[in-house]
Amino acid sequence: MAMHMPVPRTAYYPTIVHKKLIKPAGGSGFIAAHVIDILLEHGHTVITSVRSEEKAAKIKEAHPNVPASKLDFRIVKDIAQEGAFDEAVKIDGLDAVIHTASPFHFNVTDTKKDLLDPAIIGTTGILKAIKKNAPSVKRVVITSSFASIVNASKGNSWTEHTYSEADWNPITEQEAVQNPSNGYRASKTFAEKAAWDFVEKEKPNFTLSTMCPPLVIGPIVHYLNSLDSLNTSNQRTANLMTGKNKDEIAETGTFLWVDVRDLALAHVKALEVEEAADKRFFITAGYFSNKEIAEIIRKNFPALEKELPGKDVKGGDYPKEGVYKYDNSRTVEVLGIKFRSLEESVVDLVKSLQAVGA
Repeated sequence: MAMHMPVPRTAYYPTIVHKKLIKPAGGSGFIAAHVIDILLEHGHTVITSVRSEEKAAKIKEAHPNVPASKLDFRIVKDIAQEGAFDEAVKIDGLDAVIHTASPFHFNVTDTKKDLLDPAIIGTTGILKAIKKNAPSVKRVVITSSFASIVNASKGNSWTEHTYSEADWNPITEQEAVQNPSNGYRASKTFAEKAAWDFVEKEKPNFTLSTMCPPLVIGPIVHYLNSLDSLNTSNQRTANLMTGKNKDEIAETGTFLWVDVRDLALAHVKALEVEEAADKRFFITAGYFSNKEIAEIIRKNFPALEKELPGKDVKGGDYPKEGVYKYDNSRTVEVLGIKFRSLEESVVDLVKSLQAVGA
């Protein structure tokens, strides 16, 4: 999605690409749709990439009061193709880009083809396209992940360690293809490293900022989502409220989270705050567990009690030995983000899921 500001004239090009490996309207659209809303609220003109005219029409219909001069589209059918963005970034006055597109799901048959290539080629591809065809671009923001920070081999109970932007996932290429979970973490790690390597070696006219969120939850954008196309992060809440975890709550996995609206704001602030240039941001609101999500639903939606696991049902809690620590001070101090509570995020998510039939 690309955009320019009224004064000074400016443009951004974040991408909303719905990978064919994800059911329609899943994946990156969850974050990018909120990014669009905040960019428009902040007065930017948005030119966003979509995979089809149908997606463009849905976004346009959801913003009936926004003129075409403030919200436009470019079709990019497959970000894993070399040169996919070459034409899309040829926009007069374009001076900033947000790239949010990368698959997050574990339903894969070929880890390299389904996860690694789209993430790495998509990320390096847009940077190459910007350098080649959009020399006016000054700022680029890329969505990475806590997956590029965490050392999975240490497990959740690495209690003496504090994760921050200084950490990099040490996963190797050999480990990456062993299973989809490794493949996902590797795709984020390799893609982000490739972006920083590109900036260091190619010395383009633009600066780079990367966003590294853990689990992203919060309200879905109804015009782009359905219960059949939920992103992996929100699926756990849908499972709880629709009776799929009555007998046992699924293990939490990652114990850090952020609300999608706070993450979207962080993307936009990374373009607007000078000090954000050439920095990596670990964007988290803090700890959560699946059990906590269940109890928030129980408290705020009594009508769903019969679908929820009972209070004594096992699973989904914190490890007895504790979990790793985190440092989100750069996000707070540089971007000025004030994080929403887990309760607010879950309540708004449940309401949005009910709106599409949950």
